[in-house]
Order: sequence, then structure tokens, then C-alpha cells
Amino acid sequence: MIGGGQLARMAHDAGIPLGLRFKLLADTAQDSAAQVVSDVVLGDYRDLETLRAFARGCDVVTFDHEHVPTEHLRALQAEGIAVRPGPDALVNAQDKGVMRARLDSIGVPCPRHRIVSDPADVTAFAAEGKGSSSPEAGDAGGFPVVLKTVRGGYDGKGVWVVSSEAEAEAPFRAGVPVLAEEKVDFVRELAANVVRSPSGQAVAYPVVESVQKDGVCHEVTAPAPGLPADLAAEAQALALRIAGELGITGHLAVELFQTRDGRILVNELAMRPHNSGHWSIDGAVTSQFENHLRAVLDLPLGDPRPRAPWTVMVNVLGGDYPDMYAAFLHCMARDPGLRIHMYGKDVKPGRKVGHVTVFGDDLEDVRERARHAAAYLRGDITE
Repeated sequence: MIGGGQLARMAHDAGIPLGLRFKLLADTAQDSAAQVVSDVVLGDYRDLETLRAFARGCDVVTFDHEHVPTEHLRALQAEGIAVRPGPDALVNAQDKGVMRARLDSIGVPCPRHRIVSDPADVTAFAAEGKGSSSPEAGDAGGFPVVLKTVRGGYDGKGVWVVSSEAEAEAPFRAGVPVLAEEKVDFVRELAANVVRSPSGQAVAYPVVESVQKDGVCHEVTAPAPGLPADLAAEAQALALRIAGELGITGHLAVELFQTRDGRILVNELAMRPHNSGHWSIDGAVTSQFENHLRAVLDLPLGDPRPRAPWTVMVNVLGGDYPDMYAAFLHCMARDPGLRIHMYGKDVKPGRKVGHVTVFGDDLEDVRERARHAAAYLRGDITE
């Protein structure tokens, strides 16, 4: 696995019962996954020779992030190394402009969008209004407009919501292409998580509701409360179709907007285990991490069904409370049914350091318990 973050750490844990030998390319020995994996190579994932040396002897190479240069992955693949997902699929998660063009070509509903060249072009895009890019676009034109750098953004980074031409100047300073999208008037955000193997077997997890704060996933509820069965089925079918059309191997997260007129629009794609699927570690028969590993190795996929009617996952972001150990003990003692996952990271304000999960029959009870534990771990509450 290339990348040593918490996704690699949780994937390693899922691979132990499968008997996998796990090799990791990490930036530093203190990376989240490097603390628990025995076979760690330290190096720069942007260097082709480092990648070649690392991949030598591996049955398959996969990722915990999408930042490995596409041309390097193509070089590895040309040399007979199994790269999953492959570069032609992964580029759709690496480059938002490529993704939008590809989704348009296969008729996937997306917000109105186009690449813009400068702030004046953003104003022109805002004025174009509904329907000039896609007949399925969500809202009427005009400011505000969402601007995204086509590469490198995540967790709200590389994303701006601008209300005027003057505000649109910042994204262009990076010197990379900028994608403009309408700001969708949505009811809530959803995520459809699916897994696909090279042989074409695929499974779909329940569609979840995802709550974002400051561009970062804050809370996930599985399944999405009150989501009509036909719309849930439509979202799952759409995610499975995207996985097949793009030739994805492994886990695919399709982030969605549920619009006020009862439709769904695709917001983002992620081709790796995803924050919106963390609930599945404790709440599903087979976690997203185990199914991702099964898929990239072309093993039979596991059952994605939930263990209980409701599962709620809340992220723990660092605050001004650097020592979480006492809070960890308090939460464990207060609620023995709580599942706490810590990532081995130093606590810094706004940094993802862990998550908590609760599952059960009563949504309000499950939600309150998960929120309370996460708030206590963050230091937001003291009792």
C-alpha cells in the first residue's frame, strides 16, 4: 500500500484475518500506518524509481490516497505490476476536470460545471445559468459559485465558495486549472459506497447520510434516515454503474447531493476506503477495508449488509486538549458498547485523530452516544 495514513492503518488491520503480508510505502516512521506495519519502506511516492523498488515482489499495489502521479502508475503497469485501481480509473479521482468530463460522457447527473480561465470567466460562468452545461444541473445560475483546483484538493482544501469576481482571484494563484461548479441547493449530502473486483463481482453498502463541517466529514449515519427506498436504490445503482464504466478495482465512494426536488447529483469520487465508510468496521458484516483488500486481490467479496438497524460514526478532530488518554478511559467506562478508533496521531487543532462508532436499534440513542463520546474526546465537554 502506497501511503501511510489512517486508511492504510485500518486496511492493515482488516488484512490480518485474511493472512496478508502487508508492505507499506510511507513518508515517515511516525505515519499512522507505519507505527503498526512491520514491513515499512520510507520514501517519496512522487519518485518513479522509489515506486519501482517498492513494488518489486508485490502481488498488487493499492493506495490510501490518490496523489501518486498518473504517469508513474502507467509506467508501473506497463512493467507488469498489478496497480489497483489502475491509472486510467484513478485519474478520475485525481483530476476533477477529467472526472466531470468522463461522468458527462456516460450520462451521470452532476452539478453545472466547466473549466474557467480567470476571475472574469467565473463571472461569465455564473451568468450562464441553469442548463448551459447539463440538462440535469441543479440550480439556477449566478453567484455564489464553487471553485475547485482540479488536482490536489481534499477535506475542503482547494475548494472556495465565491460570491463575486473579486473573491474568485485566490484559486488562480496556484497556477493550476480551476473548475467552476454551481452551488447546489441541496437537502443533505449522501454517499454511496461500492466495491468491485477485477472479475466484475461488485457489492453495494447502504447509502449513508454525511454531515460536513468546514469541508471535513463530521458525522455519518447508516443508512441515511428517511431516504426513500427508490432513491437509495438509484444511488447504489449509479455508484455500481460508475465503478463498471470507469473500470474501477477496489472501493469507490460516490459523494452525492440530494436536491430539494428529490434528485441526486454526483459531487466527488474517491477510489479508496473513505471516511463515509468507516462505520462499516463495526457496523457491517464486512468492512469497506476488508472488501477493498479482497477486491484488489480478486478474492470473493464479503457481505456488506449492516449488523444493526442504525450505525452512527463521528470523527474526532484535534482541539486544544492534547492528551486524550484520560478522556479515552472515561468514554470506555461510561459506554462499554462504544467503539473508539484512534489513529496514533499527534493531536493538532482540526486534525483527524480518530473516530467513534455506535450501532443499535434506536437512532436517537445511537446518535447521542456517538456525539457525546466524540465531543468528550475533543474536549468540548467535560462530563
